[in-house]
Amino acid sequence: MKVLTANRLTDGEVVFWTGEAWSERFVDAGRYDNDAAAEAAEAHAKGQTTLLVDPYLIDVDEVAGGWAPVSYRERLRALGPTNKLDHGKQARGGEDIALLAHAHGAARSKGRVDLIRRK
Repeated sequence: MKVLTANRLTDGEVVFWTGEAWSERFVDAGRYDNDAAAEAAEAHAKGQTTLLVDPYLIDVDEVAGGWAPVSYRERLRALGPTNKLDHGKQARGGEDIALLAHAHGAARSKGRVDLIRRK
């Protein structure tokens, strides 16, 4: 299962494609279980260069109570700023934020693992 994400050009906010519009909330993201549909959505987003920076697909998996990104990096992006819990998406709270904060999965991206191996 995949979700389309990007950063909004005007303010850098992490956004997720709902299937109709961009949302700041991961819980609103549309999920794709079909590679062709996911790639078509990504291609459409890459044409929105005046709105977005670097749209790409991320892997998500079902967890108790909903869906969460598989990679730790993407969970951090979905949670919003993580340097302080009293601002950003975490300050707003809600069940979707609690679910993301407690989800587990890959702690490192493949690129980071390869970088460590080179040292």
